[in-house]
Amino acid sequence: MNVLKNIRYISNKHLAVSEPNPMWFGNQGNEPSNKAWTNKNWLKSRFHFSFAEYYNPSNTNFGVLRVMNDDLVQPERGFGAHPHRNAEIVTYVVDGKLTHQDSMGTKESLGRGSIQFMTAGKGVVHSEHNLEKQPLRFIQMWLNPSDHNLAPKYGSMCGSKIDSKNKLGHMVSSVGNSAKTPVKIHCDANIYAAELDDEKTTVSFNLVTDRQAYFLAVEGSPTVQATSSASGKSSISSQKFAQHDAAELYGDSTFTVSGPGHILLVEMEKDKSGGRGDLE
Repeated sequence: MNVLKNIRYISNKHLAVSEPNPMWFGNQGNEPSNKAWTNKNWLKSRFHFSFAEYYNPSNTNFGVLRVMNDDLVQPERGFGAHPHRNAEIVTYVVDGKLTHQDSMGTKESLGRGSIQFMTAGKGVVHSEHNLEKQPLRFIQMWLNPSDHNLAPKYGSMCGSKIDSKNKLGHMVSSVGNSAKTPVKIHCDANIYAAELDDEKTTVSFNLVTDRQAYFLAVEGSPTVQATSSASGKSSISSQKFAQHDAAELYGDSTFTVSGPGHILLVEMEKDKSGGRGDLE
């Protein structure tokens, strides 16, 4: 791992990879001869933090971000009904179509660029499936809620509601934030996405001293440049990313991201917990 000023780069080689038995989630066996499948196992998950069989006491969270799983689900497979409590769950669809069904009576299928979210609160049961003939990829995030035992709630955002083509699309914000975003959660966090055409296309954002962000290169090979004026001295650091790479970003800095690439950004209050201390 490279540690640059205000950018802690995390190569995808440092993510845990899980390919569980299909029977564990109520699926039929794998279909290695199916030409529509892009992976030999029904599921390939990349865990950014401790999850399921992967446990690393030095990698349990980044601020309020407790889980970020990058899931590739093969056709006609999925996660059977399972419970959640006291988490704000935000799922961003990268490719394919995700079908959600829950104990509140909701059933909905959404495609690329869309978000499905839940306040799990007092408790909810849901399932997630790829009912299509093509693979599905999505990023699922669990964030620590500001209050516990809230009434469960489901919501969604169609990808067409936010313009993230060569700009930062602000998709998610806190219920206490005045920002007008399609998705509101019970957590001090903001989630953005951008799809950048080429290296000449850029987006910029600021992180003040008491804020931090988790950056994911969803697709492509974006570059992040950080400019800081801490202590009255200007400094610039830059990092190139491959698909699935991530980074912890810290203020006080201005960050400029250039393409080509599809990025996801989770911005939040800075605290002294979490982060990839195991890779120092």
